[in-house]
Amino acid sequence: MRKMWLLVATMLLCVGWSMAQDAKLAQQYLADGEFEKAVVLFEKLYTQDNDNDYYFDRYIECLMELQRYEDLERSLVKQIRRRPNESRLYVNYGRMYEQQGKEEEAKKQYRKAIEQLPKDRYAVSKLANAFSAANKYDLAVETYEKGASMLNDRQFFSYSLADLYRRKGDVAKMIEQYLNSLDAFPERVDNIKSIFQRYLSAEDMNVLQQQLYDRIQTASNSGSVQYIDMLAWAFLQKKDYKNALRQVRALDKQQKGDGLRVYQLAQIASNDKDYDVAIEAYQYVIDKGAGTPFFVESKQEYLRCRRNKLVEGYTYSKEELLELERQYETFINDYGKSRSTAALIMELADLEAIYLNNLDKSITLLAELITLPGITAGTLGQAKLNLGDYYLMKTEVWESTLLYSQVDKSYKDDILGHEARFRNARLAYYSGDFEWAQAQFEILKASTAKLIANDALDMSVFISDNLNLDTTATALEYYAEADMLIFQNRFTEAFSKLDSLIREYPNHSLEDDVWYLKAKVFTKKRDYAQAGKMYQMIIDNYPDEIRADNSIFALAELYENVNQLNDKEKASKLYEKLFIDFSGSTFAVEARKRYRLLRGDKIQ
Repeated sequence: MRKMWLLVATMLLCVGWSMAQDAKLAQQYLADGEFEKAVVLFEKLYTQDNDNDYYFDRYIECLMELQRYEDLERSLVKQIRRRPNESRLYVNYGRMYEQQGKEEEAKKQYRKAIEQLPKDRYAVSKLANAFSAANKYDLAVETYEKGASMLNDRQFFSYSLADLYRRKGDVAKMIEQYLNSLDAFPERVDNIKSIFQRYLSAEDMNVLQQQLYDRIQTASNSGSVQYIDMLAWAFLQKKDYKNALRQVRALDKQQKGDGLRVYQLAQIASNDKDYDVAIEAYQYVIDKGAGTPFFVESKQEYLRCRRNKLVEGYTYSKEELLELERQYETFINDYGKSRSTAALIMELADLEAIYLNNLDKSITLLAELITLPGITAGTLGQAKLNLGDYYLMKTEVWESTLLYSQVDKSYKDDILGHEARFRNARLAYYSGDFEWAQAQFEILKASTAKLIANDALDMSVFISDNLNLDTTATALEYYAEADMLIFQNRFTEAFSKLDSLIREYPNHSLEDDVWYLKAKVFTKKRDYAQAGKMYQMIIDNYPDEIRADNSIFALAELYENVNQLNDKEKASKLYEKLFIDFSGSTFAVEARKRYRLLRGDKIQ
């Protein structure tokens, strides 16, 4: 008896292995379009296992491809007799008629499939999937709707219905069904957001927003949470941070939250430079009180956004700068000078040196900062670089180069080390040591930091183009000295030096650079109209010089961002000119991006 069982088991294993091999080969034939070979194997497999729908469906598919309609009809009739309640079989019957051009007979079979649909979720899904596979989306929709009605469940099939409406291009109904699905299965929210992000246009987002508004108005407080969350998300996709803030703030209040959603939105708005919304959002979190988990972070980021709004906004008053200074000092006094406030101390020092012209105070702040215990290596290195800049602005060149060299030595293979090397090379250029400076810039062109590499390339080309054009290189020395004076905010002396250069060396190749440097000064002084004239002069009169692309980009930025010059159309044309006529420029990629944004393109 035992031997007999072993023999039976071995035979069954062999049969199973043989079927698996046949199935694999049949599938390969089908994939390769060799239907004559595939149909033989699938018929054999189905005969061996006539409860296997997969084998039967592939067999029918092969017969359909081979147009063997007699065999096809005989097989379908036989299967329908075996399974009279299998509605999806009538779909294949209808496809057979349709393939033969018998449209009316096909429609009858499709109707029969829906009419005989049993009250069973699995059967409904199978029939709808069969219609979908045949691209009969209207009939698939009808199947789901009938199934929902029979089962008295309008939400179970919503997700599948939404996908069908998407394929049909009915955006409003697609959105409606996905939202119905969200009601029944809230855990699908991220998946549905991903679908909306992939398939909804800006106009479609308006449809989503309107449907969400309608649902919020009729939903209970608890039921509206997911709609408010989705509405905030929809506004975020359009970068409409103001309306997104309104929703997340409402959600936070409704749920008596800790401000996390609002804090996260503030970060997104800040990163996208919508500082007004970010400031409002951080203020909301601050107003929740010192006991909330994001209170200190929000106060820090609030200050940072206030600062960025001023210094990046092209227009600000002395009073606004002084008020910002007061707020920074209050925060630092409240929380002390330590590792956690180091970044804010550096920002305050920058405000003092660059905008309030209080170099002594900025130097005192950073000199104290670099002695604080526990500050990170990165913070220490950046603080020393900034301190070196402030000493240079005070003409204390030795102190400056000492600090740059310390950072270079301590962070040799780090971006901070590359930045320190660049600043030392720039200092050598300011001092007239052009050959050494250029050698350093040549090395830094290979820096992994794109900005450093680009700046080093510009400086290397500039020195190379202008070095040794006259026997004394005096013109370049004049220019470099003026460049340093501008760095030190000594604008009157710088202009005097530049005027001397033009007067003593008429028609020199540095002329376009002189106008470019003056344009930078006028920009620093916020005389944007005069800066714009200088940039335009370079574009018109020196189109082949190295400052041409810089001037186009700088002028485009002024037209885009400065209220006094506000002309988005001119900005757009300049950006377009830059990436078309100066495709090799380091500004070309950014110019194309800004051009597309001004044109209204959606950029991920």
